[in-house]
Amino acid sequence: MDVADTSFLFSLYGNDAHSSSAIAWTDGQKQPVAIGILARYELGNALRFAAFRKVISLADATYSLAAFESDIKTGHLVMAQADLAQVVAEAMRLSSLHTFAGGHRSFDILHVATASVLKAKHFLSFDNNQKKLAEAAGLAIGP
Repeated sequence: MDVADTSFLFSLYGNDAHSSSAIAWTDGQKQPVAIGILARYELGNALRFAAFRKVISLADATYSLAAFESDIKTGHLVMAQADLAQVVAEAMRLSSLHTFAGGHRSFDILHVATASVLKAKHFLSFDNNQKKLAEAAGLAIGP
């Protein structure tokens, strides 16, 4: 399974420099992209915050949120269930090994930890620092 982080999802449901790559990746896969509950929360907040900052319109944020939720309901995205205690334990391990040298943010570590716990085939992200962490954790990167 391919597990997406928030940067990938924001590109998939928004309109940014990586949107075409996110769409091409998902269109080219036989399996739906998996997301964790933390990514679901963070994407919703990121879209609302982008509208607050006037980076996107309220109408665009509302449309993107509805499209995202619709894709979960129709199975284009799947909610992957990972044990939160395992995710946090893995995040703590990754943080202790990599944050001093790599400067990784908490939610980025949690997304990588989720993908690790889920034994993801690919970790989907457009965040270069997060990709470095995912690679250090032994995950293949996409797109």
